[in-house]
Amino acid sequence: MDLRLFFSPVPEEIFSDIKKQGSFYKNIKVYQEKFPDYKSADIALIGISDKGSNDENAGTAGGADALRKKLYRLSKGSGAYNIVDLGNISEAIDTEQTFGRVQEVCHACIENNVLPILIGGSHDMGFAQYLAYEEMEKLISVLNVDAFLDMEDKDSPANQQHVQKMLMHQPNYLFNYSHLAYQTYLVNPQAINTLEKLYFEAHRIGALRHDIKEMEPVIRQADMMSFDLSAIKSSDFPASAQAQPFGLTGEEACQLCWYAGINEKLSAVGFYEFDVTKDDESNKSAAVLATMIWYFIEGFYHRKESRDFRSNDYMKYVVSMPMEPEILTFYKSNFIDKWWMEVPNPSGNNRFNRNSIVPCSYSDYQQALKGELPERWIVMHSKLF
Repeated sequence: MDLRLFFSPVPEEIFSDIKKQGSFYKNIKVYQEKFPDYKSADIALIGISDKGSNDENAGTAGGADALRKKLYRLSKGSGAYNIVDLGNISEAIDTEQTFGRVQEVCHACIENNVLPILIGGSHDMGFAQYLAYEEMEKLISVLNVDAFLDMEDKDSPANQQHVQKMLMHQPNYLFNYSHLAYQTYLVNPQAINTLEKLYFEAHRIGALRHDIKEMEPVIRQADMMSFDLSAIKSSDFPASAQAQPFGLTGEEACQLCWYAGINEKLSAVGFYEFDVTKDDESNKSAAVLATMIWYFIEGFYHRKESRDFRSNDYMKYVVSMPMEPEILTFYKSNFIDKWWMEVPNPSGNNRFNRNSIVPCSYSDYQQALKGELPERWIVMHSKLF
C-alpha cells in the first residue's frame, strides 16, 4: 500500500517564515511536494485531521497543524535527527474509515522499525493505534495517560468507551494495561476493580505526584503510549473539551514523555484530545504539547539499552528469600539508573518469554532485601501463571 494516498501535505504557511538553521523544522523532512521516505526514518510525525463522531471534539481535527506551529520553532535537541513529518491523514468518509487508515499507517511504521507519533483526533483513536499491533503475533503492553478510565458502556461517546473495547477485543494480544493519572472522583470504582481483577494497573494522580520516579518502570514496560491531553490541568492545558481544574502539570507531562521516549521497548505514541478552538490567545496548549513531544524525542535519542541481560552492560543481583520463591534475581544497567527483575514463567508458554524480565525500581530491590515480595513481582507472576 502506498501510504501517500492517505496523506495531505503540511500547509506551507506553518513553516514559510522559519529561517533559523538550528530549528526543529530545519532538521527534519516534511511532506511538501515530495512524500518523505518514511521507511528509513527513526520517527514519523503523523497528524490526524478527523473530527470524530462527537461534535464536542470537532476542534481536535486542527490539533496537528497548531502543534507544528510551535514544535517547528523549537531548537533541535540531541542526536542526529532522522525524523519525517508525513503530514495529516486526510479526513475520510467516516470515523471508521479513519480508524482503518490510522491502523494501517501505524502498522506500516512499526513494521519498518519507525516510531509513529500520532497527533490530533479524539482519544478513541488510541484504539486504532492499538489495532496496529494485531497482525504482529506478539503480546503487548499498553500505557494510557488519562484523568478518566474511558470504560463506559456502548451508549457513551466513542472517546469514553475505547478502553473497554480494547480489553474485550478478540483476538486478545493485550499482555498488560497500565493507566496513569486517573482522578478518583471522575471514575467508577467498579472499573478500578475490573482492572485489578485482570491484574492490570491503575495509578492515581496523587500516587504519581508523590513519587513520579516510581512511574518510570510502569512506563518502561509499555509497547505503546496513548496520552489524553485532558489529563493535564486546565491552567496548563486549556485546549481540551474535558479539561479539569486539577491534573498533571505541564512539567510532569514532559517528565512522563521523557520516560516514554527513553523506553527502548516503546514503538508508538499518540497524543489526543487537543481542541485548538479552546486554546488561549497565546496558544499555550500548543506550546505545552510541543514541549512534551520535544522531550519524548530527546528521550528517544538517549536510548542505550541492548536488553541483553547476560552482557557486561548489566549487573546481576540475587536475593535469598525466606519464602517461595527461594531467590529473586534483579538486573541493573551499568549506564543508567534502571532496574529489572526476573519472574519465572511457570506455564512454559513461549508467548510470555518477552515479558518474563520486567522493569522495576530500586525500591523493589530494597523490599526484596527485607525479605518481602515486591508487589510488581506478585502481579506479574499471577499473569504468567
